[in-house]
Amino acid sequence: MNSSASTPGQNFAGLGLSPSMQANLQQLGYTQMTAIQAASLPLALRGQDLIAQASTGSGKTAAFGLALLSRLNPRWFAVQSLVLCPTRELADQVAVEIRRLARAHDNIKVVTVYGGVPSRGQIASLENGAHIVVGTPGRVMDLMERQALDLAAVNTLVLDEADRMLDMGFMADMETVIRQCPKERQTLLFSATYPEGIGQLAQRFMRDPQRVTVKAQHDTHKIEQRWYEVTEDQRLDTVSQLLLHFRPQSSIAFCNTKQQCRDLVAVLQAQGFSALALFGELEQRERDEVLVQFANGSCSVLVATDVAARGLDISSLAAVINVEVTPDPEIHVHRIGRTGRGDATGLALSLASLDEMGLVGRIEQMQGRESEWQPLAELKAQSEEPLRPAMATIQIIGGRKEKIRAGDVMGAMCADFGYAREQIGKISVNDYSTYVAVERGIAEQAVARMNQGRIKGKSVKARIL
Repeated sequence: MNSSASTPGQNFAGLGLSPSMQANLQQLGYTQMTAIQAASLPLALRGQDLIAQASTGSGKTAAFGLALLSRLNPRWFAVQSLVLCPTRELADQVAVEIRRLARAHDNIKVVTVYGGVPSRGQIASLENGAHIVVGTPGRVMDLMERQALDLAAVNTLVLDEADRMLDMGFMADMETVIRQCPKERQTLLFSATYPEGIGQLAQRFMRDPQRVTVKAQHDTHKIEQRWYEVTEDQRLDTVSQLLLHFRPQSSIAFCNTKQQCRDLVAVLQAQGFSALALFGELEQRERDEVLVQFANGSCSVLVATDVAARGLDISSLAAVINVEVTPDPEIHVHRIGRTGRGDATGLALSLASLDEMGLVGRIEQMQGRESEWQPLAELKAQSEEPLRPAMATIQIIGGRKEKIRAGDVMGAMCADFGYAREQIGKISVNDYSTYVAVERGIAEQAVARMNQGRIKGKSVKARIL
């Protein structure tokens, strides 16, 4: 197993992709390869098995997407590629990206399969023929047992965020699925960290895998890192002080345990903050609603465990708060890398007790820099006003299954209900619900107008989340 790395910034022209694929990449704005694409694509396109270490937001989906599309025969309606993901959110994101990359080919069918929704629709989609299946291990296994999913023609297997699938207890399910794939296949494994289980998977199911590592590096000038020493009984209240002092528009507060998440959300909500919790035991519907509200700007603080937040891609995050120090320095680097993306600057605020100083030392070693400590006394509320999000979320009962589209909702809001486009934020359409972000001041009136009016000629039921 070799380790290799390559410099980012090379263009895609040297990869020998088809002219139509190169033209499509140009249209999608893919001009220069990211570090993980430059390191993994030449090997993956040669058919090599690969273990690639890279974080969310590094461009890894395009890396494995281009590789699996290069091996696909569009005229053969059989499942030729399988991508396993830890969560339905990630499966949806991956499927959208692969569909965009596949526009250069004729009519490639990508089907997503995951739990939390009835399997009838997924089985029907598979019966109509699919080239690529993107799904979670449990539902893939379920569909295999029902003989609705046949993996006999798979030539590329992708394990995306494999470390997170291991965290979530999917090892046995993954093994069951992998055994159903032909031995003569290419296996591409992507993981942010490299726990022991990854080595075991590689040994048992991969053929001479090449290992490429792209270290999560952040532009230190773009992320301001501040550390505060706290005692255990100061910890939760200090989070509120940080929020009132810095007043970030959106922030994720990371906790190491579900209990700490629950405790912190209770404290923040009691003080009037718009805070929601994200941890492993939430039902899929609750998880969807939390994510929608955070992504559309109607919740200011997301309190999450690392496992629950992995695979989340929130583009503009003003601050990350480390409520507790993580024992794994790599996870710390991934946490703070969620802020300061693109052209934005970010704020990483970390709390540590005396007992955690050893863990802080490991983070300093990995980052190659000393932590900058600030006095708690500097934290002063900038305003007596509580930190309120600009938007509120309205849920409409009915979604894709009722043929509702985002354009229909926007049309009704502007033409029929009399709102300006600027007053409407993100519109998310799920199978059975539609979520609309509106300016907080108009939310109640908008719900009343929706419940009395019509969308796409039908009366609807709406409520504020």
